[in-house]
Amino acid sequence: MRISVSSDMDEPVARALVSELRGRGHDVLVYGALRPGTDPQWAVCTAAAARDVADGTSGQAVVCCWTGTGASIAANKVPGVRAALCTDAYTADGARRWNDANVLALSLRLTSEPLLKEILDAWFGADVSPDAEDRRNVAHLARLDQGRPS
Repeated sequence: MRISVSSDMDEPVARALVSELRGRGHDVLVYGALRPGTDPQWAVCTAAAARDVADGTSGQAVVCCWTGTGASIAANKVPGVRAALCTDAYTADGARRWNDANVLALSLRLTSEPLLKEILDAWFGADVSPDAEDRRNVAHLARLDQGRPS
């Protein structure tokens, strides 16, 4: 799968993220501080990675900033993106399973390399829920993206 990755800082965990994704066989596109010549501001590089998901250039994205909050907010401003800030494997599993999240937001401050691997294992290991209620909720989000009333 092609995965877009953004980070506003060139931190060891951001580099480990890119390496880990490539090691799992993914084609990785990088933005921000990880790619010289691109704007490293969290709102700018996150939006670039999220747009890749929205337009189909990438199947998913992982966006990073110091707390992960700004990156998750910026990603969720892009219609079609369902970004989840995940600080543990259980949250990552639930975000994929129940919310069909297509963008993973991470905190550069809180995420160690071992925790990163646990989160990625959970993220990629979760199957999207076939439950009708979960599907209705995700469909509702798509209508909100289109500016349609609930």
